Amino acid sequence: MKSLSLFTIILLCFAILIVDIMAYYWLQSITQLIDSIFLSVSIHVLFWVFTFGLITSILVLKVTLDDISPIRKHLLISRFYGLAILSFIPKLIFVIIISILYFTNFILSDSKSLIIVPIAGLFSGFLPFFVILYGILKAKYRFKIHHHIIRSKLLPKSFDGLKIVQISDLHIGSFNYRYKKLELAIEKINALKPDYIFITGDLVNNYAWELRGWDKIFKKMKSKKGKYAILGNHDYGDYSQWETPKAKQANFEAIQQFYKTIDFRLLLNEADLISNNIDKIAIIGIENWGKPPFKQYGDLHRALVNVKAIPFKILLSHDPTHWAEEVKDKTDITLTLAGHTHGMQAAFQYKKLQWSPIKYKFKYWAGLYKHNKQFLYVNRGLGWLGFPARIGMRPEITFLELKTKM
Repeated sequence: MKSLSLFTIILLCFAILIVDIMAYYWLQSITQLIDSIFLSVSIHVLFWVFTFGLITSILVLKVTLDDISPIRKHLLISRFYGLAILSFIPKLIFVIIISILYFTNFILSDSKSLIIVPIAGLFSGFLPFFVILYGILKAKYRFKIHHHIIRSKLLPKSFDGLKIVQISDLHIGSFNYRYKKLELAIEKINALKPDYIFITGDLVNNYAWELRGWDKIFKKMKSKKGKYAILGNHDYGDYSQWETPKAKQANFEAIQQFYKTIDFRLLLNEADLISNNIDKIAIIGIENWGKPPFKQYGDLHRALVNVKAIPFKILLSHDPTHWAEEVKDKTDITLTLAGHTHGMQAAFQYKKLQWSPIKYKFKYWAGLYKHNKQFLYVNRGLGWLGFPARIGMRPEITFLELKTKM
């Protein structure tokens, strides 16, 4: 909310008010069917108490935001964000559906429609309300394992069957020190018995203090051979106000130190060789590289200097746009692992069909992509940011098995 001007916030509140006025107009067509005047009036009063309470709270929060501690600030913004979406979207859908039903006389052309239309309209509002409510209360911690087998002729035979777990975008501050929630994900990860675990950026929302106490939890994450990590756009502290450049740098160094504490090797525009007998593969990790407004700290050419002769390479790069801009058809990197998009934390998925509005911003936004002999996997994120929910886009644990293509 801090990044939005007061004028923008006022416009958003005005939009909420307009939708609520229209929703109230149609709500009266439903409450007039109620025999009890007391119940009908109570519904009307509660409707407007909630509306003006929400708008007032949003404006007060915006005005007093600078005086609130960073911990409470994030929690309050997320909660009001969730509450606003929970209120606005169902009412908007309710208004649209019931308006269509009334003005086109969609169901019946006789007086019975006076009862059926309000009921159908009411249902159209309640359905998205409960879907969003489920996403807020339950789905954001229902971790899902996505299992894929990737076959490549470039993979040395001694690495056939290599198991990799990828997690991304934990945004650990959003967990609000609910250590047991992440432990559920770690139990799933450990049950997969991975050879390697990769974290592909955005460990925090902005601050190193978000990591307080989490080292004991992360240390429970087990791999047979190694653990690697890279930084995401939120790990640099670029979205916060700092008293001095030194304070920002100290925050940045504390995040890097946390990875050492939990036994993850943080790759900063560098590569590491993994050996199995005489065979080798390369793990390459670059700093965040994205299109503006996201900064480009990544230096792929520097990271590749010592591993150009290695046939099979795995690249960890937070933003999937990097794959299209610098990796695909421009390098011999076989597998790139990314995150960043969160799948917008909202999507429609059914079997192999998936859709989300985020696809209009990111060409590669969730799941496995292949171009000739090169692969990209975009993790849907383990945590959440801003909107405190997951709707049709459960938090993801990626489980990849590498196979030598015969």
